[in-house]
Amino acid sequence: MAKQQRSAAVMRTVTDAVIDRLWTSDETLIRIPEVCGATGVNYGSVYHHFGSREGVIDAAYETLFAGLIGEGVASLRQAAESSASPAALAASLRQMVSGPPAGFESDRARAMRTRIVAAALVRPHLRERIGSTIAAATDEVARIVVIAQQRGLVRPDRPARALAAVLEALVFGRILEDVSGAPVAEDDWRQVIDDLVAGVLVTPDASCC
Repeated sequence: MAKQQRSAAVMRTVTDAVIDRLWTSDETLIRIPEVCGATGVNYGSVYHHFGSREGVIDAAYETLFAGLIGEGVASLRQAAESSASPAALAASLRQMVSGPPAGFESDRARAMRTRIVAAALVRPHLRERIGSTIAAATDEVARIVVIAQQRGLVRPDRPARALAAVLEALVFGRILEDVSGAPVAEDDWRQVIDDLVAGVLVTPDASCC
């Protein structure tokens, strides 16, 4: 058990250091000897735990992606549990998917999510790892939707998992707009989000608010 705890601590130290570097530089600029020098972790231990330089970066991406997804799910759960009415939940959902300055996810965080998904498209092992994270997040969002349905906040006549997928699609749609050469005007985006939230997600009595 002590050996396992030491191994976990080493892995976390290395992944944290790589995550810090991913926020400020391209992955091609990350050098494992430099990470070892900064963290005090033996070079051989890094390759023993991660297998390769790409394994180190994939592990950092996975940890980073899981954290970003977890923040979004936590925000959604708080909204579902604290909203006193469909209109209040609608306002929170609009805020979540509309993006900065009011959104729960910053430009920087959305850009990182885009970067990780793009990397996963050409790295099967990373794709498998974050694919599992996305599936688990969708399951959790579906459970949150069920809670909101039971509270009378979300339409009960729609499958919870399908509504969860719609929420995720709206967030990723915003990511695409972030990198578009001709992005949709902010006011137009917010108007359509209002229509979708009021007409598809929350119960009908919020559509007028």
